[in-house]
Amino acid sequence: MSFCDKIRSGKFLVTTEIGPPKGIDVNGILEDADLIKGRVDAVNVTDLQSSVLRLGSLAVCHLLKKRGIEPILQMTCRDRNRLALQSDLLSAAVLGIENVLVLTGDYPSAGDHPEAKPVFDLGSVELLDVVKGLQAGKDMKGNLLKGAPKFCVGAVVNPGADPLEPEIIKMEKKIEAGALFFQTQAVYDIELFKRFLDASKHLKAVILAGIVLLKSADMARYMNKNVAGVFVPEDLIVEMESASDKSAKAIEIAARLIKNLKPLCRGIHIMPIGWGRKVPLVLETAGLI
Repeated sequence: MSFCDKIRSGKFLVTTEIGPPKGIDVNGILEDADLIKGRVDAVNVTDLQSSVLRLGSLAVCHLLKKRGIEPILQMTCRDRNRLALQSDLLSAAVLGIENVLVLTGDYPSAGDHPEAKPVFDLGSVELLDVVKGLQAGKDMKGNLLKGAPKFCVGAVVNPGADPLEPEIIKMEKKIEAGALFFQTQAVYDIELFKRFLDASKHLKAVILAGIVLLKSADMARYMNKNVAGVFVPEDLIVEMESASDKSAKAIEIAARLIKNLKPLCRGIHIMPIGWGRKVPLVLETAGLI
């Protein structure tokens, strides 16, 4: 059953993600991928995450597909113009990659090549419209394609945005442009997430709540200060700070959040941020496998 079929079936969805290496040695990420094969419904492959130079998402998605793992191609608007974006989407389809997550992307100034020129020829809603057009057999200029791709298309949403209304309006536009599912920014505050769900309930969207593994109290404080829409409650920070085994505590907190979120939404998206080998433990502790 494809990821899109699982969405339509009403199944509770579990996804995670892999960050390509800075170089061509893929052994480590493929070993991590094998650990979760058959345990999650799909695996995102990040697209130059945090504007840091890495191996491309398309290449890693192809490798995962060959290993029998369902990939989700992340595609940002930051680095490519409309020609390159359309070409990469067609290339993905030819390689059998059926799932795409559309994002705007971080500014290059945040990464390891801060002098790089940002492109942002299109925004995320515009790129969703492009994907819809390609699936209808036409490019952005209305020219007919010789063979049209078929994708399961997703987008991102920030449930902790303040104010929240612009985020809901953008969600509506993304759904109108063809988004079939949403993966969220990290969720640590259940009540804040409930507020978002209440505000977006009229959209009947398929929402996968984001879980980022906390590595330390300092990481939590950094996110509270620097990551828009992310709020780690003080009690969780105290838990991390007092824990003798930070790794075990991170898994415990993630599993607890998943158990609390599961009745509220259609799925979970786990972002391990370098702790890919811990994802099976999170899944087991949360009772998902």
